[in-house]
Amino acid sequence: MKATGNSPVAFWRGWLPPRLISVVMCKKNRTNNQEIFLKGCDKLYIDTNFNFYSDSNGGDPDSASPTLRRYHKILWSKLLPNGEILELSDTKIGSYLYHISEQGEFFLGSDAITHSYKNHKRKSWLTEQIPDEVKELFDAGSTIGAYIIFPNNRINGKHTINQARGVNSLIDDRFDLTLECIRRFYLEQESPLYSTLLIYKTFFDLFHDFEGYTRFFLLDDLVDENGNVKFYLPFDDFKTRPTFSDVGEYLSYKKGVIEFISSRNKRIEDYMKANKGQA
Repeated sequence: MKATGNSPVAFWRGWLPPRLISVVMCKKNRTNNQEIFLKGCDKLYIDTNFNFYSDSNGGDPDSASPTLRRYHKILWSKLLPNGEILELSDTKIGSYLYHISEQGEFFLGSDAITHSYKNHKRKSWLTEQIPDEVKELFDAGSTIGAYIIFPNNRINGKHTINQARGVNSLIDDRFDLTLECIRRFYLEQESPLYSTLLIYKTFFDLFHDFEGYTRFFLLDDLVDENGNVKFYLPFDDFKTRPTFSDVGEYLSYKKGVIEFISSRNKRIEDYMKANKGQA
């Protein structure tokens, strides 16, 4: 939605700080011929301790949790780096979240971006040794700080981003490695996910560059001051498959992941207070 002279966004810009106009456009009220977006209209509250498995009825929260879907809509319906608004709809039949504007048409789905490997058979030799540690990571990864949205429409039969990062043995569903692929994509550098990310180039163009992408999705805590990814474990430039050699390595990985989830949940809380009026 374009912030032009007679638009609701332009109207609000005359009254509110720029950051505060980044509200979810869910319901509208017409006052003095201006469409004023109502803050608080769609339960603009996010509980960063909420476990999405609790309302998924035994299913995968990415598709089954109504709370997760609502939280995604609240969080990511906001200003893009170019000043346009990414307005997300959850009413289009057959789509999880949907956007169409001059920026393009996007079908978006939820994706968990942290992994305990609790149910990975190939790693059961390790996870079965430390079930309490694995459960702690699994539970932390069931909160909003451990989720993001990606385009989820398959194009020409190719894998989606979610699928590709799960099946590519050089990524193994690790988000730090996925984020490194995204960083390289913005620099037009090859990576194990480059061809998949290229399919969805118009989506990544929305954020202009890697900094715009990480700031939009509140991923700052997984990037250092120089704009480089902070890896959970030592990184060898995608030369070998990421594995856990022993329990100690898994626990180091777990520590990094939980720190990221905790920091991102705090960042989400701060964002909500500053932009959505959450107390």
